[in-house]
Amino acid sequence: MASLNSNNKSTRLFSTHAHHHSVCTRTHQIAAFALVVATFFLTRLFDHSLGPCSSPYLNSFSDGNQYTAPNGVVRFGGSPGYGTHLTLKIYVYDENEIVGLKLLMYGREGKISSEACVKGQWGTQVKIHRLLLQSTYRTRNKEEADLFFVPSYVKCVRMMGGLNDKEINQTYVKVLSQMPYFRLSGGRNHIFVFPSGAGAHLFKSWAVYLNRSIILTPEGDRTDKRDTSAFNTWKDVIIPGNIDDGMTVRKPRLVDPLPLSRRKHLANYLGRAQGKAGRLQLIDLAKQYPDKVHLSLLYCDTDLF
Repeated sequence: MASLNSNNKSTRLFSTHAHHHSVCTRTHQIAAFALVVATFFLTRLFDHSLGPCSSPYLNSFSDGNQYTAPNGVVRFGGSPGYGTHLTLKIYVYDENEIVGLKLLMYGREGKISSEACVKGQWGTQVKIHRLLLQSTYRTRNKEEADLFFVPSYVKCVRMMGGLNDKEINQTYVKVLSQMPYFRLSGGRNHIFVFPSGAGAHLFKSWAVYLNRSIILTPEGDRTDKRDTSAFNTWKDVIIPGNIDDGMTVRKPRLVDPLPLSRRKHLANYLGRAQGKAGRLQLIDLAKQYPDKVHLSLLYCDTDLF
């Protein structure tokens, strides 16, 4: 019993000590206020003594470097786009420096031309490659490159019978094994174009080799009957499907569509009928109402359109 009383006494003493709080007096309040005032004035003093911060980028945002773009939007930096301080450099792999790259561009016999592949929706494979070859951001020095572009016309090559699925997969693996900068970054800074609904699934082992690479594709939500989409919103980019230059730029054009002023509804479709009901109905409507629905059909034995 004595031990129990002793324990109770020590417990009561500990409890009393634990609930004891120091009282905030007027002296504490005055000291806290004085500390705040001193901090304020010392901060102002240091700001004035150090002067304005100098930065090489400060002048690029000054009023003197403003310019008005053609669309009336005021931009900064003295030049269009991102200004004079963008130092992005892109290395474009040459078709002759990597064994197997020509196979992905021209097929096993090298008979598929870039002119044939530049047509139709999948022409972005060729056009993006050509644009980067002429770009001011292109570099021929791999060591200073921020990004690496891997040219490939594999969708066109496959549709024209230049390579089958097994050959495409084997060739991609062989090509990537010869790229030390791809291995160095795990592929994070390498760009690939897959310009169809199949996306990167054209390369069956994409999930192993390209899971960190940047993929440009027009249809990020499509899987083409695969279990998953190869598109990742955190790294990949949706691009528009290509439209043949003959439909937009060259004269005379391949088609002569109705002027926009005469249209109540506007839609664009580039593809094949494939026996699908909705597409066949669209063709029938164009035939029934030629003055209201303008539709141009391109027939191709190679199944490219």
